Amino acid sequence: MTDTSSAPQAASNANADAGAQAPMNNASAASAAAAAPAVPATSSASSASSASPAPASGKKPWETLPVTVKVNGESHGPMDVPAGLMMIDFLHETLGLTGSRLGCGQGICHACVVIVDHADGTSETVRTCITGANYFDGKTVRTVEGHATRDTDGKVTLAPIQQAFLDHFSFQCGYCTPGFVNAATVLIERLKRNPIARADLEAAITEGLNDQICRCTGYVRYYEAVRDVVLKTPGCIKDSK
Repeated sequence: MTDTSSAPQAASNANADAGAQAPMNNASAASAAAAAPAVPATSSASSASSASPAPASGKKPWETLPVTVKVNGESHGPMDVPAGLMMIDFLHETLGLTGSRLGCGQGICHACVVIVDHADGTSETVRTCITGANYFDGKTVRTVEGHATRDTDGKVTLAPIQQAFLDHFSFQCGYCTPGFVNAATVLIERLKRNPIARADLEAAITEGLNDQICRCTGYVRYYEAVRDVVLKTPGCIKDSK
């Protein structure tokens, strides 16, 4: 597999790793999240809980469950993983993939989201700070490290959305950018499968990024970057003719 562990973080390398931000009307998103072990980032509960998620299958947190997962094209496992271990810790401590950021630890800020790819070609973001590693058993996952590529000479080529975030200077501290990269990637891939009218693009960007929270910016440049990538990506916008 191509080693791109440092590349995705290049989307915010100028500010240390990859971080991100979210939409302008995102204050409402800060109140939506659930402390459950397996909750897609797109489905927020009405309130957030600071309690630790319950381990899977009624297991004690220290008991183990077998996990086999494909991350950025590379298979890992089977390995025994504590039932109470969150995916963010599995990524950091077991796989050494530290680009995904632990922010709130309650599923609110979405800095920690990764992409789960489904067999039907769809994808979604999932919050790793409140989702147990065992939930990802048998799944295919992309982290922020999986977007950029590196050639045989070691030259890194960023994914279009990563480059756009740099070009638009979308972030400041960059801590939340990994989550933003993943959320925007899912949005763009969805639009390629199901293109929309140009008039509906702003609403689609808001919907796709509204869960991401940033405490540094006003989100405008994130929106501008995503809009540019969508408009330059063939197949995302329906032909107006």
